[in-house]
Amino acid sequence: MQIDETLTPADLLPAINRLFELACAKVRAIDKSWDPAQGTPVFTIEGQYTTRGWTEWTQGFQYGCPLLCFDATDDRELLELGRTRTLERMAPHVTHMGVHDHGFNNISTYGNLRRLMLEGRIAANEWELGLYEMAIKASGAVQAMRWSGVAVREPSPHAANSTALGYIYSFNGPHSLFIDTLRTTRSLGLAWQLGHVLMHENDKSANLLKRSVLHGLCTNQFIVCHGDTEHAYDVNGRTAHEGVFNRNDGSFRTRATQQGYSPFSTWTRGLAWAMCGYAEELEFIASIDPAAFQAACGLAHDAVMRAYEDAACATCDHYLSGASASDGIPYWDDGAPNLHKLGDWRDRAAEPFNDHEPVDSSAAAIAAQGLIRLGAPSRQGGAEGERISAQRSSLQGRAPMAPPYRDGAPGSAPANHYLHAGLTIARTLLDEPYLSTNANHQGLLLHSVYHRPNGWDHVPKGRKVPCGESSMWGDYHLLELALLIKRMAEGGYVTFFDA
Repeated sequence: MQIDETLTPADLLPAINRLFELACAKVRAIDKSWDPAQGTPVFTIEGQYTTRGWTEWTQGFQYGCPLLCFDATDDRELLELGRTRTLERMAPHVTHMGVHDHGFNNISTYGNLRRLMLEGRIAANEWELGLYEMAIKASGAVQAMRWSGVAVREPSPHAANSTALGYIYSFNGPHSLFIDTLRTTRSLGLAWQLGHVLMHENDKSANLLKRSVLHGLCTNQFIVCHGDTEHAYDVNGRTAHEGVFNRNDGSFRTRATQQGYSPFSTWTRGLAWAMCGYAEELEFIASIDPAAFQAACGLAHDAVMRAYEDAACATCDHYLSGASASDGIPYWDDGAPNLHKLGDWRDRAAEPFNDHEPVDSSAAAIAAQGLIRLGAPSRQGGAEGERISAQRSSLQGRAPMAPPYRDGAPGSAPANHYLHAGLTIARTLLDEPYLSTNANHQGLLLHSVYHRPNGWDHVPKGRKVPCGESSMWGDYHLLELALLIKRMAEGGYVTFFDA
């Protein structure tokens, strides 16, 4: 990837302002035209949002979008839209025991509303705040119920040498660990920060922070590659979509995929979930007092920080040097079967209108936020920001992990190299051909891909691969990325937790 090391958050403010102007109009239009009896809008076909029955994992993004628009523009009509729809329609997601998507649905809605109230953007109201916090507590506990333990025969530094691991299992069942779920562990962390626990039979409690951390460590050990084995597919930073475990004895069996090309290539949106998830959790863990952390998890704070940082850096490095085109936009899988027909695709900008493989702009939006958070952990400001910065600096005193980036000589990269990479990707996404400026197209971020193996994505007439369409998660994460950059340009920051 070719990274603009001179780019600053302030440089992107004009483009961000244009994005939110477009978004405010499109959010209103979708709310007026969408019939909730159809389910949840998932992706567009010929510019109009449609649904796709699988799980309703995008409704929180639908109602989170107006909340982000309010955050950026102070448009109180959109605040009321997001708040009203959350209260009317999101309660089933809080107690949904059948999915691994709580961090997507509930932190995007109840979490954003709580954050806005704590920031003073919404008038303080004890009972309203209590409602949001109760929803988050319940969501975190319900999500933590989907728990499978893992047999640890030989502790690994990739899992902070923990002698016990486990994971929040996917909707596929107790044998299945998804890479996506890293970003849903926010619901457990925030519920723990609010003082909540999961209660089992005989009044036995499960610590929500511990389950969140063990999930991240398990993911790092089993479905993030580290380049330290003889397996041909073991490229440092590559991720599998799914890990499969033998539930008779809890042992790991194999890597798999649902939405990628193969278990041994990298589905790039899964890689992006890992990038963003680990970077965001690094901020959260760094904000926790080490003694309190060890008491909750039974693991050393520094050891877990190291494992999470290894995972964040490895996945971000693989994205930058192996999975994205020169402008930072990836194709849907780094091993997609027809990529070879594009020649040296990493050495030039992504081509959304090519005839061989689709790009996935939604992966780029998610990845860019992960890169920015990894590169700028101290941007929260104040004493807490200084503490996080000091914690990260102590960990970064070891040997540099950066690979030879495609835009420079081999060697170590400063932390803000990741920041500039994220900003460079954002600049690309905030302009055509990725930004949808057509008022008749309901989407914001064009060239998003949902499920290439199943053929769910729309192929326009005269084209050979999907292009030109949007997704609800792509639109939401573009807005979330833009809001983060806007806050940074104004001297602030934004996190899902109490900083």
